[in-house]
Amino acid sequence: MMLTTKYRIRFLAGVAAITMFAAVDTSLVATAPQQLDIPQQNLSDELHAIARATGRDIMFASDDVGDRPGKPIHATMTADQAIDFLLEDSDLVADHRPDGILIRGRPAKQAEMGASAPASPEILVTGTRIRGAPVASPVIRLTQEDILNAGQSTIAEVVQSIPQNSGGGQNPQIGNNVPSANGVNVGSGTTVNLRGLGPDATLTLVNGHRLAYNASRQGIDVSTIPVAALDRIEIVADGSSALYGSDAVAGVANIVLKKDFNGVATSARLGAATDGGDEQQEYSIVAGRRWTSGGFMVAYDFEKDTAIVARERSYVAERSPGLTLLPALERHSVVVTGHQDILHNLSFDIDSFYNWRKGYSSYSAIPGEDYVVNSTSRSKSFVIAPSLTLTLPDDWRVQIPGMFAIDRTQYGSNQYFNGDLVVPVGGCYCNKANSIELSADGPIFHMPGGAARIAIGGGYRTNRFHGTQAVFGELFTDVHASQDVGYLYGELNLPIVGPDQDIPFVNKLNLSGAARWEDYRGIDKVLTPKIGLIYSPSADLDLKASWGRSFKAPTLYQLYSEGFAFLRTASSLGGEGLPASATALLLTGGNPDLKPERSRNYSITAVLHPTALPNGRIELSYFNVRYRDRVVEPITYLAEALSSASYADLIDFNPSVSELNAARAGRSFENDTTFPDDPSQVAAIVNDQYLNVSSQLIHGFDLAGSYKIGLSDSQVTLSGDASYLHSSQKLSAAQPSTQLAGSLFNPPHFRARVGATWVGHVITGSAFVNYIGGVDDVRSEPSPRVGSMTTLDLAFRYRATAQSSWAHGLELSLAVQNLLNAKPKIIATENIYDAPYDTTNYSAIGRFASFTVSKRW
Repeated sequence: MMLTTKYRIRFLAGVAAITMFAAVDTSLVATAPQQLDIPQQNLSDELHAIARATGRDIMFASDDVGDRPGKPIHATMTADQAIDFLLEDSDLVADHRPDGILIRGRPAKQAEMGASAPASPEILVTGTRIRGAPVASPVIRLTQEDILNAGQSTIAEVVQSIPQNSGGGQNPQIGNNVPSANGVNVGSGTTVNLRGLGPDATLTLVNGHRLAYNASRQGIDVSTIPVAALDRIEIVADGSSALYGSDAVAGVANIVLKKDFNGVATSARLGAATDGGDEQQEYSIVAGRRWTSGGFMVAYDFEKDTAIVARERSYVAERSPGLTLLPALERHSVVVTGHQDILHNLSFDIDSFYNWRKGYSSYSAIPGEDYVVNSTSRSKSFVIAPSLTLTLPDDWRVQIPGMFAIDRTQYGSNQYFNGDLVVPVGGCYCNKANSIELSADGPIFHMPGGAARIAIGGGYRTNRFHGTQAVFGELFTDVHASQDVGYLYGELNLPIVGPDQDIPFVNKLNLSGAARWEDYRGIDKVLTPKIGLIYSPSADLDLKASWGRSFKAPTLYQLYSEGFAFLRTASSLGGEGLPASATALLLTGGNPDLKPERSRNYSITAVLHPTALPNGRIELSYFNVRYRDRVVEPITYLAEALSSASYADLIDFNPSVSELNAARAGRSFENDTTFPDDPSQVAAIVNDQYLNVSSQLIHGFDLAGSYKIGLSDSQVTLSGDASYLHSSQKLSAAQPSTQLAGSLFNPPHFRARVGATWVGHVITGSAFVNYIGGVDDVRSEPSPRVGSMTTLDLAFRYRATAQSSWAHGLELSLAVQNLLNAKPKIIATENIYDAPYDTTNYSAIGRFASFTVSKRW
């Protein structure tokens, strides 16, 4: 891969910004004893207090710690000694590592197969199906505390700030001029779109469960999950089809909810954009109970946001009057989770949530005329996912999870002239899914580095899609489609060498492998493998590599959506040197002849975590994805369809009458010209229906780092995450490559987020800088540059510490996103209803301030 000088400088600047954390005075690390004066409180608060006082990274699942009482500490000791003191005589154990302390539940019976005790059943990291197994792919992990400290209030906001994610796909800010292959707004949801490969190439899970797809793009709407119910988000930006199946080409995102809650917590948030619009109000309540054998949580969240319209942004007001830049939204969300031990070795878990949302936006369609299009949406989704877990001897576990989910997005697009309704349009993207699975995991034999462990399983799932559209109340489109999938999988983890063996230059050596067989009825049967290797020459350095193949079946919308044949003027499609009356027939819609997409992924990662600097960590990864038979709407810019050599294989010039009749057969026809439907005037057939294009190549670097500094009574965490992306596409083997990343409406080459968080006894403050690189407007030659966007976010939290007054459990938060009010750069537009900026990458919200009051009762 070749980096231009400009991008090389930016990438090296990102490296310098993150690696400078290692230059902090090592006298501040938590290796020496310190005087600790911590009053008795619940164990969770004491663990946080020790982390703040010493700078030691302490990790634990809230479900394990619960509301256990702690002990008063008034002594000089290290963080590790303090933790051991707190946990003595409890059923918790501390795993002291160079990069921190992991606290977990003590296994009921220590494994008899070797020195490495199995991890707690709760410690299952996204990227593996084996409890306690290391992951050879990079894992991005954000806890609820991380999110609140950063001043973020929704999961959609969190996802959009991650450098490896793209704003394309399903996004409520997507404008009308974005090619539908790059982004769309149907129902005002937000999906995860890793590497810009599309939401259908990123598998999104909630508590490890698949859900029903949202709208038409086969993504999962993450904006339906309230942060109040969240435990953490884990993202593996590496192909994972061997572990999780189809859709995980770019990676997998897992939203992990709290298993239960003890008590009641309420919060209220008000916020608004300082330039006008996006006035938000959000109210939530979380309640639950935890007991010895189980617990539950119920969370309710209400949010109402006003729209941002063109007149509120000076750079849009004159060019696109009447345009809604961000739709008005109203949302109700309910989450219920629970778990209960039925027998000493049998437990029942359930996750369920319901979401209702409506959105509204509008735009003027014709300059100087009172012709307005009002768009509305109403979305409902429901999920229930029960599971049974059987614990067997020798640390084996069997699970039977099930899932039933529905997602209905009803939309309306009504056209008004002089206040009168002239064209009413409405429809529904209705999705349904259900699944059942049987899985087991546990140790199988002992190796020098510990116990070899295996996970095996299989299951069956179905997806249903029903798409409708009605014009003037008459059903115009009515598509029913289904997809049935049976699958089997297996994963093996082999700890070949462990630190206890004391082998020079081999501190750890771990090999893992996975394979998955899937039978997509009527489409294909496929076997996808993945291999992972972790080699640690010392306790300071981990070298990781992963290789695998991934598979994605065409979506039901891509296969079966309504086919259209539009008669357009040839000039509107880039025709040159043709009569003004010349037309072209544009074909769009589903294609039942599509075949599965396949990819080959590999990544190489180096993780530096020096034992001399136990709170520091730097991770550099290279990723490479070769994607073939990619299903896309191949023509990115229709205005170049007849003039660009890249689209030559998609054009049939001077078609005969029989060719025109064949192209229109089975398709809905629409004449969008002022000319009569005359076959003799049709200069070309343009094929922009869903097709398997030849290939896509995606590769680049990810860089992440963090350093924690323990002060006398507080802690500072420096962190950074950056990603450089290069991607290109070939429509056929004979055609040249077309640039994707770094071009308009595609992800930029470079994104980064760097910041610092200070956590004190009662006050927390954070500052983050977000950088989104520029793109080239390739719609014209020469291609003008669209400048980058840099924003600064600040957040402050105050926690009342009074134990006996009304203020106990009170928290006040103030957050400001885009403090300096950065604005997107302007691009050329053709229509009054086009947003004059790249809505897939840059936001028109501007400076946004919010204030939150929370109370734990």
